[in-house]
Amino acid sequence: MDRAEQKDFFDSLLLAQRSLSKALKPHGFNLGMNISDIAGAGIPEHLHWHVVPRWKGDVNFMPVVAGVKVISESLESVYEVLTGVLKNTRGRR
Repeated sequence: MDRAEQKDFFDSLLLAQRSLSKALKPHGFNLGMNISDIAGAGIPEHLHWHVVPRWKGDVNFMPVVAGVKVISESLESVYEVLTGVLKNTRGRR
């Protein structure tokens, strides 16, 4: 990845984190990155971020480890809120 791609990738991470922060008002975040197919990215030469909002007192977000999964809002409602935040953020990166 060249410098321009690195900057764009990191800018996208910040946009995601800031948008989730505005939309959901979490107390913190867990950020994780999968790089390459061996690490779970699915295909060679691929990488992606996981941006996980966290709240004080929430349960572990890793159901593989904790055996717990809590969904307090529907994906559709979160999508609607995030879409609104992103529409208001466009061009202000």
